[in-house]
Amino acid sequence: MVDHKLFARSLADIRSALARIRSKLPSTRHAFLEDQDARDIVVLNLFVALQHTIALATHWLAELGLDVPERSAEVFRALAKHQILDAELAERLASAAGLRDLIAHRYGMLDWERIYEIAATELDDLDLYSQALARAVDDAGSP
Repeated sequence: MVDHKLFARSLADIRSALARIRSKLPSTRHAFLEDQDARDIVVLNLFVALQHTIALATHWLAELGLDVPERSAEVFRALAKHQILDAELAERLASAAGLRDLIAHRYGMLDWERIYEIAATELDDLDLYSQALARAVDDAGSP
């Protein structure tokens, strides 16, 4: 059975991290590249949002009694396979899982211009994901 409190907390953490990114992201790429504090805040919150996104996907698959893929990118494809996520969104989230790994393991080698682009244009995918899982929980009550 889904731990609804854990699920709600994780969704709130994702939304909070996204709000923090949006509030601290400078309006220009140049300003972002020049502001180490903004870069740190954005990338930390991006990591937090992605980490919770992956954890929720893994938890949801396990609660459904489905195989949980070893690679985090594959959990989103599995959700799409079971019609919990749209296939296109699942592919974008699979790519985002790779970014989470890059942030965690190669922080000093991040492409800050790409991080800015993601933060400025791709956060809506995490909102869509949160909405899709919230609907799935509401529809199922529990998996």
